[in-house]
Amino acid sequence: MRYAKWMFVVASCSMLMSFIGKDKSTQGLNVGDTAPDFCISSPSSSHPVTDLSRMKGRYVLLSFWASYDAQSRLMNAALCQTVSSALSDKLSVVSVSFDEYRSVFQETVRMDGIDTPACFVETAGEASGLFRKYRLERGFANYLLDERGVIVAKNISASDLPLYLEKKSVQ
Repeated sequence: MRYAKWMFVVASCSMLMSFIGKDKSTQGLNVGDTAPDFCISSPSSSHPVTDLSRMKGRYVLLSFWASYDAQSRLMNAALCQTVSSALSDKLSVVSVSFDEYRSVFQETVRMDGIDTPACFVETAGEASGLFRKYRLERGFANYLLDERGVIVAKNISASDLPLYLEKKSVQ
């Protein structure tokens, strides 16, 4: 019985220790990865389809979010407003919501004041191929892609975006 208790303690400690030192950057895609290509349709008739491969040659900000995830929704709204007000000549935005209901998506976009023709909804939600392709299982993310489609920043804030683009244009 005494040995069983110690075996339990050792096994518990081993399991807990296996989580220490795990890098969160292994979740989703990482800086240096090439962003997987995708094509998505818009609910807007002014910009019906976006094909990521056709955006090469220009910086692209990919923002993945959903109305039910407050953090991703706030981040997306701030990024879209920053780009539309000051940075639209420097990069393109592709904002993708994983809301399952188009009406929820449309109301959220209206309430958040997102005025971008590159705002899309993936109504398959977390079951969509795009969600799996970008490995968003553990939370939504945004990615800044360079002209070649390589991820140069992940989860960048709206306040850091202009600084990051200025730094890149100087290099």
